[in-house]
Amino acid sequence: MSELSFFETVGGEPTFRRLVDRFYEGVAGDPLLRPMYPEDLGPAADRMALFLMQYWGGPTTYQETRGHPRLRMRHAPFVVDSAARDAWLRHMGAAVDSLELPEEQHTVLWDYLERAAQFMVNAADAHPGGPAVR
Repeated sequence: MSELSFFETVGGEPTFRRLVDRFYEGVAGDPLLRPMYPEDLGPAADRMALFLMQYWGGPTTYQETRGHPRLRMRHAPFVVDSAARDAWLRHMGAAVDSLELPEEQHTVLWDYLERAAQFMVNAADAHPGGPAVR
């Protein structure tokens, strides 16, 4: 008998779709993050859901349709400073909390998302409260 993947343990695709939908509800009204999405948020939400599902042991649709994730390269055109990271984490934290996962699963998911958000930072803060510079 095989061990379940994290993807299966937390409820599969419906759980990740709820996570991403809740996250993008926050992004839609965020003055810092929303301008980073020139398109309707739907395609970005779908890409994120597919990526997260694959990362956690679900279907490999992301890889099949988009290739290697190359997360830092895909985010390079955007200024991602600590303010952007913190805004992203604020919306993602609300989304993770909304899933009401058992503590261990919540912690595993949140720890990964915190590390991923920090990894995306590509710009220094100009000074506290000031605009970011590259």
